[in-house]
Amino acid sequence: MTNLDPKQTAVVAVHVQNDVVGTDGAFASFFRAEIDRTGVLHTISRVLDGARNAGVKVVYTRVAWQPGFADLHANSPLLGVVAQTKCLEDGSRGAAIHDDLTPGSDDAVVTHQRAGGFQNSELDATLREAGVDTVVFVGVATNLSVEGTARVASDLGYHTVVVSDACSAATPAAHAASLESLGLLAEIVTADELLAKFAERSTAVPP
Repeated sequence: MTNLDPKQTAVVAVHVQNDVVGTDGAFASFFRAEIDRTGVLHTISRVLDGARNAGVKVVYTRVAWQPGFADLHANSPLLGVVAQTKCLEDGSRGAAIHDDLTPGSDDAVVTHQRAGGFQNSELDATLREAGVDTVVFVGVATNLSVEGTARVASDLGYHTVVVSDACSAATPAAHAASLESLGLLAEIVTADELLAKFAERSTAVPP
């Protein structure tokens, strides 16, 4: 894979929240079977730990709506589920980051209200202020919020990387189709490939 400068790289963890990835979350019937089959939460944890150890910025995108959902514009079937179930309400357990992936003290958490993480959020500003030019994506679901956010990252000029086995979708077919499509806009790598690159950079001796 392409060389990465840890000081200019961020790993963005997409929607690893209880209502999305938890066993009893609102979207468990959509995503949990593949999460369990693939062990994706463990892989995401490995990537985030490796990033922190290498000095790479870690950012979480978190989708949540105000209590009462006055800021929810349910213009899609996906957001219609939110309107129907009243999930991902800000301040609720469902909107919180999953316990297995708790943000560290130096990590950033960006909250937004659309499927993609950049729309009307501080994500771009957070990355620019950190001097980031390469964004690595992990999270759920591959073909929804991961793909949507990665596409915008590419359009904004970031070198975009998607970690194939640190993402999952409702079905293997949806996951594979999304990765195939994203391959035209992003570099698709495995967690082991990425972690090897992080380790290589963190142990490199300056000239």
